Amino acid sequence: MASVKDSSQTLLLNIITKDEEEEVKIWEYDDYPGASPEMTSSNSSQTLGLKVIIKEEEEDDDIGESDHETSNNSDQVETFPASGKKHQEWSKAKGSHHCPHCEESFPFPSYLERHIRKHSGEKPYACSVCGKRFPASHHLTVHQRVHTGEKPYHCSDCGMSFSQLSGLKGHQRTHTGEKPHHCPTCSKGFSYLRDLQRHQLIHTGEKPYSCSDCGKGFTSPSHLTVHKRVHTGEKPYNCSECGESFSYVGSFKHHQRIHTGEKPYSCPDCEKRFTSSNQLKVHQRVHTGEKPFCCSECGDFFSQQSNLKSHQRTHRREALPLISL
Repeated sequence: MASVKDSSQTLLLNIITKDEEEEVKIWEYDDYPGASPEMTSSNSSQTLGLKVIIKEEEEDDDIGESDHETSNNSDQVETFPASGKKHQEWSKAKGSHHCPHCEESFPFPSYLERHIRKHSGEKPYACSVCGKRFPASHHLTVHQRVHTGEKPYHCSDCGMSFSQLSGLKGHQRTHTGEKPHHCPTCSKGFSYLRDLQRHQLIHTGEKPYSCSDCGKGFTSPSHLTVHKRVHTGEKPYNCSECGESFSYVGSFKHHQRIHTGEKPYSCPDCEKRFTSSNQLKVHQRVHTGEKPFCCSECGDFFSQQSNLKSHQRTHRREALPLISL
């Protein structure tokens, strides 16, 4: 039982938390016209009983400070009469307002009105900073954190902050190792639902994000954004040591290790260390004997592409005509 105090009044709540894919929806008790709140305070002997259900659902991939945070959802509370006559009245009203476009029904007109916006596409709430519009006020509230920089949710393990509860919950899985979302095709597990959805595109071959310059397709908008730098020449990552710029964060981090001497990738067979995972992968072929590069001229195999290219030059030299002096 939780107690909320405001102006000497006490609100008694029965709280149920449902962790369902991390989206939260608000259903206000004020929206329920058939129930008159009963309140308890030092000035009156009234009692207010509410049952509160907090739902959390996985977010989409639209905006936020990272690829794992977005603007579509917020922390909201669903409130219902907790017991007795009020609860019976709510139960009767629960399905009394039907959507004319689908089979869903709602207990209050305000819920139905909010739902119908999904069908109509209406977005009455506009951001005063950038003008982006949203179908519900709580979507706008979450979006505004992009501009304010507010990050009210903090990880108790590492102190990292997030603008949305779902972002925090997803991040906490990096500490616990939890991967609740599994691919039905290959059983690979993912911490985030959207990562699973993106992964499934590998199996379907779908690449819904296309480059307007060359038509190349990508499985995610972030991959498309990075690709576009090929056309624009943008290099947003600058080395503070030597001033060299890079288009990709991976290339930038690898370059920085030249200055720091860091070699975080270690071979499990001989413990030799490398600055990049790709260097380690190539090195491990020494132990495995893998030779994935084949010469189309003679059929010889090589463990590294550079060795193949060097070898192919011997064929080109052999093909040159002899010149007698």
